Amino acid sequence: MAPAPPVAPAPVAGTPTLAFGAPAAAAAAPQGAAPGPVPGPVPGPVPGPGWVEAGAGAGAGATPPPGAPPGYGPPQGYGGQPPGYGPPPGYGGQPPAQPPAQPRGEANPAQAAMIGLLNLSCLGLGYVLLRNWVGAVLCWIATAALLVIALPADVDGVPLGLLVGYGVFLLAVAADGARRGLRATLRIGAAFRRLALPLALVLLVVPAGGSLAYGAARDEAKEQALLEQLAAADALVKSAEGLPFDKAEPTFRTALTAYEDLGTKYAGSRAGKLVPARLDTYYETLSAPYTEKKYCAAVPQLTHLRGLPDTVDKTLLGTRPAKTDEPLAHSLYECGAAALGVATSAPDARESFNKLLGDFPKSSHAARVAPAVEASIKTRSSALAGSAEPCDTTEELRVIRASVDGMPDPSLENAGDQVAAAVQKGDFACGTDQFKDKEFKSALDTMTAYAKDYPTSPQAAHARSIAIAAEIAEEEADAGKKLPPADVPGGARMVMVVSNDGPGEVELLYTGPMTGKVTLKACGTCTKYKTPLLVNSPKIKACTGPASKYPKATLLLPAGNYHFLQKRAAGTSSAGDTKSSKAKIEPGYSYTNCLYVTSLY
Repeated sequence: MAPAPPVAPAPVAGTPTLAFGAPAAAAAAPQGAAPGPVPGPVPGPVPGPGWVEAGAGAGAGATPPPGAPPGYGPPQGYGGQPPGYGPPPGYGGQPPAQPPAQPRGEANPAQAAMIGLLNLSCLGLGYVLLRNWVGAVLCWIATAALLVIALPADVDGVPLGLLVGYGVFLLAVAADGARRGLRATLRIGAAFRRLALPLALVLLVVPAGGSLAYGAARDEAKEQALLEQLAAADALVKSAEGLPFDKAEPTFRTALTAYEDLGTKYAGSRAGKLVPARLDTYYETLSAPYTEKKYCAAVPQLTHLRGLPDTVDKTLLGTRPAKTDEPLAHSLYECGAAALGVATSAPDARESFNKLLGDFPKSSHAARVAPAVEASIKTRSSALAGSAEPCDTTEELRVIRASVDGMPDPSLENAGDQVAAAVQKGDFACGTDQFKDKEFKSALDTMTAYAKDYPTSPQAAHARSIAIAAEIAEEEADAGKKLPPADVPGGARMVMVVSNDGPGEVELLYTGPMTGKVTLKACGTCTKYKTPLLVNSPKIKACTGPASKYPKATLLLPAGNYHFLQKRAAGTSSAGDTKSSKAKIEPGYSYTNCLYVTSLY
């Protein structure tokens, strides 16, 4: 006999009951149900809904539910619930309570856009509405870090990498906010909800306006930096003003480079727009020596200004370089004219005139060069006759000659001939003045050079006479009291026979009414005479041998007082061999003069 089925516990009043074996999710546990352990899995098939047992002991005859597959039902011999199967003690017949599933709202694209735009405003306001405080704090930290780095605005601005990174971050938080806000339930009122999206759009002005404001501040910083650069260039020009140009040029070049940089790369800036006025000042500053009529000082500076198109932007310079042509040509002429005849002039006349004739051949100043040179030569040549210092004037003429010789321009050919004649005239005048001033050595050198340089000159013979007289006067000052005459005097001549009674060739110089010199050959058998040491020693008896023994020379001298100087050839004379003497030549007499050499040994 099959066992009777277990009796179900009596239900609690007012609480619906569920048939055991019904799906757990069919109903929630009623409030007040008795707690109990959750039943574990039941062995064997679990009856589904609507399944009814046929009765105790009716295992094989149980009726399966409609639509059950063949063979469905309790196993053979199954007479109901297995022994001990059923709810645990104290179980009220209710399944365990399950937490309710979180409901998800419907997709709201407008809300997602609003949250994304609020995050895109750099303030993390989308996360604030979502109450995602971690995301909001991250937005605030990123924006604050950007502000700390970016402010105050400077010329370089924010590094590009930082801007790109921050932009990527904003796009990421905007996308994340939109994703989170698509189905989120926001605790905001309907009125605020209607205003939130327009507010999000308005708040985009924050990053946009901030970018514009920062850009303006950065642009102003750039303008200020460019203005400072302009002021620094102005200071350089001011510091170099008045210095010699060779020392000032590097400073001027540095300032000019700054002007060019501002005027070309930053032409639209406030500083760039001031560059043309600064260039005008630059040209005026470097042209100041010309304005002050300091022509030689103006030449290198005007040359610098004229040559700027070779190194500086031509468009920036405009017509300024061309305006220096006339001042430069004028300065070259004045500088060259002032240097005529000045040995220490720098630059010399040749350099200035050559540059003028080469760079500005058609200028009115180039046509003035040849007349100026010729006038300078004529003035100095005319002054030689009455000049107190003809040697100085002659030196000036030599300097002019050197300048003219270095100027190949055909217009100066006549000036070259004129200055050569003037220098020749000056050399003779200089030698004559030196003799009169008792500068006998200088007179000797000058007149010797004159006779050598101008052998065909009518004054060559007179120059030789002055040189001989100057050489004698070096030993005997009285010989230089009077300048030798230019012409040989006429009248009777007296004979003077001069013999050489000494070793070596001897040169006899004489000056008086007539000046000249004669050379006697060496006497092969003659020796030096011993100088008498005692008062009673026998006198020297020179030229006592046969007349044919001694080399001789005959002089025909006008009457008058003469100074003689004998000079032995180099290598044969000893101390005392150069001797001076005096003689008076009187009319009607003939004279002999024996030249010999004495020695203590």
